Amino acid sequence: MRGLTASSDGSGNGEGNRGGNLGENGDGSGGTSTDDGASSGRPRRNRGFRAGMAASGTALAGLAAFGLFCVGCATGGTGTRDEGPAGTQPVVQVSPRPTPSGTAPPTRRVDAVGLLKGDPAVSERVREGLRPCAGKAYPVDTSYGSMTGGPSADVVVNVMSCADSVGLGTYVYRAREDGSYENVFTAEVPAVYGTIDRGDLVVTTQVYGSKDPLAYPSGSEVVTYRWAEGRFTEHDRVHNDFSRAVDGGGDIEAPTQAEPVEPADPSGN
Repeated sequence: MRGLTASSDGSGNGEGNRGGNLGENGDGSGGTSTDDGASSGRPRRNRGFRAGMAASGTALAGLAAFGLFCVGCATGGTGTRDEGPAGTQPVVQVSPRPTPSGTAPPTRRVDAVGLLKGDPAVSERVREGLRPCAGKAYPVDTSYGSMTGGPSADVVVNVMSCADSVGLGTYVYRAREDGSYENVFTAEVPAVYGTIDRGDLVVTTQVYGSKDPLAYPSGSEVVTYRWAEGRFTEHDRVHNDFSRAVDGGGDIEAPTQAEPVEPADPSGN
């Protein structure tokens, strides 16, 4: 209200303003400092603006440093951690090709009866007795395997009797380069039988006493032959003696088969 009264005469306007400034600020210097920018026509400088500018500059510097760090990790490959292939290039995994586990020669089926009939190493007794047992089936067992390292699998042929299937002879044939076969082993003894066991020829012969029935020999002789220097040589021999208590006519009764037992019903019914 005091300012309005002073402004009524035109000469007291400035005095009233100065008085109001002196009354509000307490002294002349305080009023001059507060209105310095306004009286000179320049924009007033705010301390909060200066602090905001400083904070903005600090934030921009931090963002720039972070950007450089990210670029270094992406391009140099020396950042905190590198994972996976760069870009979107597909990853190709190549599995190792399996290698053959063995070198067994191919197996070629042969006419075992034809080999026996055309082989001069087979005795005349065996050749004449080589007849079908029933229909067209001959009493001949044939096995194929690798023993001699020939171009094709070796052939083991066992000839048996039709009446009681007792072995009459064992023969081994080795393949030649031209496809034919040659006899490289012959064993013609009663109750003989040959097999192939892990590259070796195993020949088993039943041993009979003077009173042994055909079904109950006294023992057996198992001989292992190995191919060396173009022929089979004995590598191992095992002799077995069988018990005389089991001769088919003793007092020991054959075990009887028990009646099958039906399983219990889990439901209890």
